[in-house]
Amino acid sequence: MNEPYAIETKNLTKKYKRTLAVDHLNLQVPRGALFGFIGRNGAGKTTTLRMLAGLLEPTTGEVWVNGERVEKKSRNIHRLIGYMPDFFGVYDDMFVWEYLDFFARCYGLPPARRKKLIDELLDLVNLTDKRDANVQALSRGMQQRLCLAHALIHEPQILLLDEPASGLDPRARIEMRELLKELAAMGKTIVVSSHILPELAEMCSHIGIVEHGKLVANGDTNAIRRQLQASRILRVRVLTDSVRALELLQSARGVGEPSVVAATEHSTTLEMEFQGDDHAAAMVLAELVTRGAPIAEFSEGGNALEEVFLQLTTAENA
Repeated sequence: MNEPYAIETKNLTKKYKRTLAVDHLNLQVPRGALFGFIGRNGAGKTTTLRMLAGLLEPTTGEVWVNGERVEKKSRNIHRLIGYMPDFFGVYDDMFVWEYLDFFARCYGLPPARRKKLIDELLDLVNLTDKRDANVQALSRGMQQRLCLAHALIHEPQILLLDEPASGLDPRARIEMRELLKELAAMGKTIVVSSHILPELAEMCSHIGIVEHGKLVANGDTNAIRRQLQASRILRVRVLTDSVRALELLQSARGVGEPSVVAATEHSTTLEMEFQGDDHAAAMVLAELVTRGAPIAEFSEGGNALEEVFLQLTTAENA
């Protein structure tokens, strides 16, 4: 028997009078996935996450968590899921530790467990030195991390995060991304909604793309890209003259015509289309090194996830 998904929806639908916000959504999120839920503003992401969190009742359809159907007014789902909304509220007149302690009390955690867990979560979100600070004195990025700790206070198996990097400066966004990777490594199933594709491309193992409330793609990120035959761009920086670099790359297997995108006195950066998978890309790198190319950088250029998104949503709108 196949192991149940962490989250599965069956014809999940939400209608507001004449507006169909979510249209018969059949979503599958594998256990342990870092799942990117992608869509433009107004596509239905927030409505979907609120239904998954049990905060909004569907018009029709079903939500399943760890193989069990979530019934109306079920409280079990709140023990399994931690939810972080896109717009959150904090109690400004509380200390940081007090804020987390308040929610830990709501879940009935005993005093000894509360203290230990609060210390662990503050360390996880890098707010230990702000333990006794007033919540209103925290920066936007610190408040986001505090709200993530709040979502983790009852030790849920699944996290639903609605635009967790919204409004953050570049450094805070990087910190949030690394924190989510760490949580995924700890075995949490994480669903992150966003319309900022470069952030998701760097960390998500699976994606779901929603357009006008309908799911247009759902599955392993690389598998979807291969299915759509979205071209990859390889970027290579070689410590040699451009002529020699072009000769080496032109003779490498599986790559398109390379073009120079940057050149300095000491290095040349080239990009080329590539249709292979990660294993094939590794073989190209091995071939270049074997043939004596002094590789300084070898990476994937462009944004393959963005290309997939544009292809699917353009097709949907056509």
